[in-house]
Amino acid sequence: MPSIGDLSKETGVKIPTIRYYEEIGLLPPPARSAGNQRVYDTAMLQRLAFIRHARDLGFSLADIQELLGMSDDPDQSCAAADVIATRQLASVKARIARLTALQDELQRMLDHCSCGTIADCRVIEVLGNHDLCTHDHAE
Repeated sequence: MPSIGDLSKETGVKIPTIRYYEEIGLLPPPARSAGNQRVYDTAMLQRLAFIRHARDLGFSLADIQELLGMSDDPDQSCAAADVIATRQLASVKARIARLTALQDELQRMLDHCSCGTIADCRVIEVLGNHDLCTHDHAE
């Protein structure tokens, strides 16, 4: 049975994060060896891989907890999982829109910079006067 270090290497999740996931209940308490070291089975490896993949896709820990609960009951409807995934997709699209607006604003600043002196620098001018921006990018 793999140790916490083996699990970390296999999944790319750091050891303190694995312990944290155990602490908050995303991972069940692992079995212990005769030397009281954590040991993990294939199911724990798969569960941690699920968590890692969900985190990579931007799901919150609360959403992951809910999704894990659903995955433990495979006969239920997937409607709730669809709601969570749809909400996450909307969040990603909103972030992309904000980042695209930021990209456009930065490009506009650079396009209008003559690369002369700082006194004439459009980048410095726009950063000093938010009213010159075409997009609201304050958060």
